[in-house]
Amino acid sequence: MLYSLLITFREGLEAALILGIVLSYLRRARPGASARPVWLGAGAAAGLSLGAAILLELLAVELPGRWQEAIEGFAMLLAVTVLTWMLAWMRRQSATIGRELRQRVDVALDAGSGFALGLLAFTAVGREGLETALFLFGGSGRADSAAAYWFGAFAGLAIAAAAGAAIYRGSAAIPIRAFFNVSAVALIILAAGMVPNALKELAEARLLFDLGPRLWDTYTLLPDNQGPGRLLAAILGYDASPFAGQVIAYIAYLAAAAAIYTAAGRPAPNLTPGPGAEHA
Repeated sequence: MLYSLLITFREGLEAALILGIVLSYLRRARPGASARPVWLGAGAAAGLSLGAAILLELLAVELPGRWQEAIEGFAMLLAVTVLTWMLAWMRRQSATIGRELRQRVDVALDAGSGFALGLLAFTAVGREGLETALFLFGGSGRADSAAAYWFGAFAGLAIAAAAGAAIYRGSAAIPIRAFFNVSAVALIILAAGMVPNALKELAEARLLFDLGPRLWDTYTLLPDNQGPGRLLAAILGYDASPFAGQVIAYIAYLAAAAAIYTAAGRPAPNLTPGPGAEHA
């Protein structure tokens, strides 16, 4: 539940903030302009994302056991890859995304195109929605309870919508940069838990044949299929008797993701030549 709630809250709030920037600028730049194309584009993107989530779940259910495990394993690895890229991209673009969105609104307004405004909202919300569908599918195999997992997902969306509406109306403010930094760290830890689970699914599908020896066995002390162990397995990827390959992959991902996220936050080097450089 925590994983699904955090995923939908963060992605939902990101989409809400993007919509807020577009609607606020539209209201200031053209007070009489209709916001209907923006809402239609956002609604279409939400419908597409929901359809993608349902399709992924149906596909997994209808496939035979071995192929279902393979799809889930590859979906986890894809979700981890996209999640890491998205976090790095958002960290790099956070300082300029508002200006870029306002420029795109200006272009649409100058062209008098409601379709362009709707397409702007559709692409912005659709990207977040499709990412969310993939992340939820990739993490659903770790859920202790399907009902709790999807309750957390819808609760996260509801909280994100309420927070976005409050921010748009000016009745609330959140430290955006601090929020995204803290939530990014939490998501990296959650994504790291997907990596050993993905390898386990691929091994059970007989697509991986050697993950090395088992490093320890704490099943009698803290089983990973019930109680607190089940919760740790769902959130952190805990395994009571992990293979060496799973542990190595977990540590390697954490190190790589931390390095990528840190590097994305560094300012780009100034490549403008200094005075007289052309004569050097």
